[in-house]
Amino acid sequence: MATYFVGDIQGCFQELIALLGKVNFNPHNDQLWVAGDMVARGPDSLATIEFLMSLGDSVKAVLGNHDLHLLAVIAGHKKVKEQDKLAPLLASPNLNKITNWLAQTPLLRKLPNECVYMSHAGISPQWSIKVAEEQALLAQQKLSSAERDIWLNKMYGEQPNSWGNAVTDEQRFRYTINAFTRMRYCYLDGSLEFNCKEPPEQAPSDLVPWFQLAKPLDDCHWLFGHWAALQGKCSHKNAYALDTGCVWGEHLTLLHWENREITTQAAIKNVVTNK
Repeated sequence: MATYFVGDIQGCFQELIALLGKVNFNPHNDQLWVAGDMVARGPDSLATIEFLMSLGDSVKAVLGNHDLHLLAVIAGHKKVKEQDKLAPLLASPNLNKITNWLAQTPLLRKLPNECVYMSHAGISPQWSIKVAEEQALLAQQKLSSAERDIWLNKMYGEQPNSWGNAVTDEQRFRYTINAFTRMRYCYLDGSLEFNCKEPPEQAPSDLVPWFQLAKPLDDCHWLFGHWAALQGKCSHKNAYALDTGCVWGEHLTLLHWENREITTQAAIKNVVTNK
């Protein structure tokens, strides 16, 4: 069995199929771990989700910010953005199945029998792995419960951006969503910053990439997406950046975990030109 990790697909279905073909992916023997942002901005979010759902237990996905935003759109809390190209998905007769599948998808996964984790954006430097696991589970329980729509409406906002200031259930939930799906940079005290998307060499001096501050990375491996500007380059030896901007005209990246071999597929067409 081979374990493959793939970066942000964002509706780039043709590229995903081509990429899996390059490694002869076999869902009967292999597993595909998806680092979130399965939908939005690319040309075929519906085909992407339906394909991933068809893989059953062979796919292990986590939610990204675009996936959560889709759930919020379906719940009526946000308006659909034209540039997200979600109209076919939202019109699908299988929308309820898709919604339920996404709502059951966690924010954090661990590779069995290894200290290897995957989340869309990373792990907050203000958390231990134990706290991260606890908060990911609590958030997943909320999103998969009968009160999902209530919690989807509570997840938006940038405060608190420090774990020490998250004292209510709502604040802890919002911080958890932001840490797992929106984080790139932190301030030196580990608090979250949400606006800078540039690569580290172009960032303001008061900002530090989360992976340079996260102590858990000293003892485990972490796979993440969300940060296309890194183009797969990460300064921490135990962190693996998987978002390589396929939807922006770059490429989709697949990591074969057992041998650390990287396979890429260049964007084919229908590239987004306006970020």
